[in-house]
Order: sequence, then C-alpha cells, then structure tokens
Amino acid sequence: MRMSLSTALLLALTAPVPALAQADPARATVQTLDDGLIAIMKAKGTAKSRATAIAPVIDRTFDLPLMTRLAVGAGWTTIAPADQQALVAAFRRLTIAQYAANFDDWSGESFAIAPQVDARGGDRLVRTTLVTPGKAGIAISYRLRANGGEWKIIDVFYRNAISQIATRRADFASVLAKGGAKALVAHLDALAAKGSF
Repeated sequence: MRMSLSTALLLALTAPVPALAQADPARATVQTLDDGLIAIMKAKGTAKSRATAIAPVIDRTFDLPLMTRLAVGAGWTTIAPADQQALVAAFRRLTIAQYAANFDDWSGESFAIAPQVDARGGDRLVRTTLVTPGKAGIAISYRLRANGGEWKIIDVFYRNAISQIATRRADFASVLAKGGAKALVAHLDALAAKGSF
C-alpha cells in the first residue's frame, strides 16, 4: 500500500521525539562537569589526585582559551603569541587547582540543574544549585558558547550574580599594568599553588 505524501508528512510530524534528541547540549556539558566534581568529592584523596582526575573534565567542558582572553580584556591583542599561550596554560592550571581545592570532600552533596536553558544572544545560560544536606543551596550559573560544534563554559556566576570573568579581569588588569604578561603568569601560578582565588 502506498502512502500519500501528506499522510507521510503528518506521521513524521506527530511521531514521538526520543528524549535524547530533546536534551540541550549546553545542559549536557554542565552535567558532565557536575558529574566530574561529585566524583572527585567522593574520591577525596589529595589535591594532586583530585586535580589529575578533574583536569580532563575541565578541558572537555570549559573554553579556557576564550576565558583567558575575556579575563585579560582588550589588552589581549597586544600580547605576544607565546605569552598568550603561557597565559592560557597558567589559567588552566589555576582553574584545575581551584576545583581540586574547593571540591575536596563529599557529605551527600548533589547538583540540581534547572530544566530550562536560557538564551543570551548566541550563548546559553544553564542554572544549577549545589545542594548540601541541612544547608541552603548555592546557586551557580554557567554561560556557554558553541565552539567547534560543542557547547563550552565561558563564564561562571556564583550565586547567579558574581561573574568569575569580571572578577578576574579586575585582578588581572593591575598585574598586567605593573609587570606585563610574564608577571600575570607568575601571579596565576602563585594562586594555583594556594588552590584559591
């Protein structure tokens, strides 16, 4: 039996869409990060072992070159390419060290990701809450941008208000003004060694 074109189109349009196809890829990126953070919290271990475990997750979910460029600001274009690469590498070390230091122990924590993903121009905003039993939840939002067909994090908003990139830009500007890119690399490495920012 042959089906008419209009009947075939109607069936195609009304067929159920698999749940996986409805999942937002930006939300999936944040889920990957959250899963990695819970894993290192549960594993405990040393700061070094947690850093080793979370590094590939950070590389997969963050656009570290763009974040470095945004944090440095307008002066980025005046920095020599070799120094730009050194800054990206230092920014990566700092990001990994921070997550390894801040997510060091598990006491039943979990992440709740909001089902709705908001558009911000060409970017997307994914809202999450870090849930700790017996304590108020901590809101953390992620701004993501498509890069090479993948959605990657380009900024983190603590309590949905404090932009990590804006905070770092203010800090980086004074270091760059005093000592240039090499001084900023040393500054980032010193912060990474402390495990905090």
